[in-house]
Amino acid sequence: MFHILALSGSLRAASLNSALLRVAGRQVPPGISLRLFEGLGQLPLFNPDLEAAPGRAVQDLRAAVARADALIIASPEYAHGVSGVIKNALDWLVSYEPFAFKRVAVLNASPRASHADAALRETLRTMAADIVEEASLTIPLLGRGWDEAAMLRSAEVSGALRAVFAGLRQAGP
Repeated sequence: MFHILALSGSLRAASLNSALLRVAGRQVPPGISLRLFEGLGQLPLFNPDLEAAPGRAVQDLRAAVARADALIIASPEYAHGVSGVIKNALDWLVSYEPFAFKRVAVLNASPRASHADAALRETLRTMAADIVEEASLTIPLLGRGWDEAAMLRSAEVSGALRAVFAGLRQAGP
């Protein structure tokens, strides 16, 4: 079984990024499992002084990352950057060795979010993530008014998610 951990950079109840990741979880092909990590909102603000004893929320994130063969990250753009939620989560993973060289797909739910997409990729490269370009896509959902049911019915979304899963599975050793 190939295990994927999904991280959404949004805490909004109506987040397109979180909805896209939930839809991905409902469309995984055989041989792949996907878990959406629900605890990013419980992470304390990153503080290097807490690295030795980071607390349960950070330990849960790190354990989930260690178990995963790959990650999918979807984050909104706030003020031309990634959300504080995803940046804080990544800060907690900076010195966490099992994150280095992990396969990562970056999903972007808005073609207008180019600044956040570029910033996220730069942060991930700095952290030695293996960004799988074939699996990193912009899926234009913003402005369509789609809910999860509409995404599930969309051939465009389904096709994009198939490409994400195939790219992650085929990348690397």
